Amino acid sequence: MSGAANPDVIVVGAGVIGIASAHYLSQAGLSVTVIDQGTIGGACSQGNCGYICPSHVLPLTEPGAVGMALKSLFNPAAPFRVRPRLDPAFWHWMWQFARRCNHQQMLLAGAHLKAILDSSMDEYRRLIREEALDCEWKENGLLYVLRTGRGMREFSHTVRLLSDHFGVVAHRLDGAELPAFDPALRCDLAGAFHYPLDASLRPDRLSAAWSQRLVARGVTFLEHCRVEGIARSQGRVRGLTTSQGLLVAERYLFALGGWSPRLAADLQCPIPIEQGKGYSVTMRRPQPCPQYPLLFPEHRVGVSPFEGGFRLGSMMEFAGFDTTIPPRRIQQLYEAAEPYLVSPRGDGPEETWYGWRPMTWDSLPIIGPTPRLENAFLATGHNMLGMSLATATGRLIAELMEGKTPHIDPEPYSPGRFL
Repeated sequence: MSGAANPDVIVVGAGVIGIASAHYLSQAGLSVTVIDQGTIGGACSQGNCGYICPSHVLPLTEPGAVGMALKSLFNPAAPFRVRPRLDPAFWHWMWQFARRCNHQQMLLAGAHLKAILDSSMDEYRRLIREEALDCEWKENGLLYVLRTGRGMREFSHTVRLLSDHFGVVAHRLDGAELPAFDPALRCDLAGAFHYPLDASLRPDRLSAAWSQRLVARGVTFLEHCRVEGIARSQGRVRGLTTSQGLLVAERYLFALGGWSPRLAADLQCPIPIEQGKGYSVTMRRPQPCPQYPLLFPEHRVGVSPFEGGFRLGSMMEFAGFDTTIPPRRIQQLYEAAEPYLVSPRGDGPEETWYGWRPMTWDSLPIIGPTPRLENAFLATGHNMLGMSLATATGRLIAELMEGKTPHIDPEPYSPGRFL
């Protein structure tokens, strides 16, 4: 499609964050063009597990994360792995990350995450109700399943921490109760914790339905449109040189996920993001198929039962812009699910996927105006929570661009915190 000659806002990035931002900006009465070097709703917005999860309050920067990272240097099969590489920027990122892996910083980041997670859930409920988007939205919670007694005891500490500090409460299920709760679960498991206020959806269907609704309202999407340069003068962005020509707007939003650091110099703003690579495999529904979205904390694997499919997803690899999908990683997903599910795979064709999660060293997203360019904004760095945080991010961006009072405190997510 051809875009408007001079829209009010150009959004760079058509993942779920870019789509959500376009929604709220358009709702505010602004004309919007969204461009992407790939396709609408691709990359990390496509193959994730689709959780909308207020229970994910705790950041990756928690005590013990550094120990796991160090051990992973010698274990290629580790679900949380740092691949050794000679990159000073990466090791600076890791040092900053390690500094924050303590109890005090974990609780502080968790409080900021809770604010935006709760806001996003409220916005999703309003969006689904008002827009009636066909995306397999379900509000039946998220079930954390533990295989061993030790796993139950260790995870119970997390459950108490979430309840005591954040008011996020789970319902405990003993192993004997699980087959009746969800017949797809094996009968020899230790137990589970059910977070009833979590929700889920099918990511690709959300992106398709939402972007189609926005097109009908006048938002323009340009696929396969790559930014090749950013023209600046007098503290403003003047235009974008792209593979489809020069694009000019009053304001610009960069929602590029893992690619964002490549524009740091042009935007005159540090964007300390590392790519946390994840994998998933999607297939036909097994029999029996889980009724609930599931997480297996002991193996760090997630399960998403869709109406027309079934997805296993996991891993956190700090491996840079690696584009491979090693067969051993997909096999690892199956093997990790086998101890929990009566039938861990469906018949027929499989679709394998990888994506680069945009990881910040403090586990908080980067949302707001860039410090040195008055008409350039960032919406990136959502770590593993891009789908969960999309709606609140879009609303916050629209409020900041329009100069309205933000519905949540934007300061913890400000791009200026890295200066």
